[in-house]
Amino acid sequence: MARRRRGLPVNGVLLLDKPAGLSSNHALQQARRLFQAQKAGHTGTLDPMATGLLPVCFGEATKFSAHLLASDKVYRTRVELGVVTDTGDAEGEVVERLAVPSLTAADVEAVLARFHGEIDQVPPMYSALKHQGRKLYELAREGKSVERAARRVTVYDARLVSFEGSAFELEVSVSKGTYVRTLAEDIGRELGSGAHISALRRLATGPFGAEAMLTLESLQALPDQAAREATLLPVDVLAAHLPRLEVDAEAARRLTHGQAAAVDAGDIAVGETARLYCNEIFLGLGAVTTPQEVAPKRLLSTAAD
Repeated sequence: MARRRRGLPVNGVLLLDKPAGLSSNHALQQARRLFQAQKAGHTGTLDPMATGLLPVCFGEATKFSAHLLASDKVYRTRVELGVVTDTGDAEGEVVERLAVPSLTAADVEAVLARFHGEIDQVPPMYSALKHQGRKLYELAREGKSVERAARRVTVYDARLVSFEGSAFELEVSVSKGTYVRTLAEDIGRELGSGAHISALRRLATGPFGAEAMLTLESLQALPDQAAREATLLPVDVLAAHLPRLEVDAEAARRLTHGQAAAVDAGDIAVGETARLYCNEIFLGLGAVTTPQEVAPKRLLSTAAD
């Protein structure tokens, strides 16, 4: 007999403002305990030093979290020139000190312009990427370094927010898989002084921005479970970028039992994935197999209730 999950069947998405000093997993576990949730997962790791938007998925929302993992991100970071560390941030060991040339804001902006668009970026050793089954940061902590293939990423925008001569703040909009630490190091190299970051804050992930974030402290201050659950976004926000398809009760019955159903797909092309609803209730995702048929793809467990 399957073991019963401990906790409450909480479903939804929390836009958590992760504090500095906590790993993403520790922040997730604290949020999970606050909500007494049976199941939880996050969508995109933030380094312990970093703060800001960490979407946390509870219950049924975990089924759709992959849609956010592939999303673009927006960060604000502080870049310190003249000091290079082994991790690319202020928590690492200093490996090199360099003189900072006399620079102006215009000099920095000219270098930033070279990093707009698609660039090839070599992931840092201090990252969770794996080499022969082991995480790179584990190898780095043992003093090892392995060759890493460059990956193509996109910098949509890199805007200078403030400039102080030997340090400056940037706001960057980037594709998934972009390491802001590495971007700062590369910018520092181009400026002739090397660099590391001393602060990093995620401001947006996909469609979600900083204005709706909640801290662990503010959640803790809420009076009860109902008040906390009222802060959650509905599960279907994770699939809001997909076309919507309304199905009737018979089609919903077939789909929730794992069968294809007769549904007029309208202008949704064959092969596309759609959000499925019956009487305004989100069922999950379906694949359009013909102009008049939809097959189940990823449905809520509660959809068959």
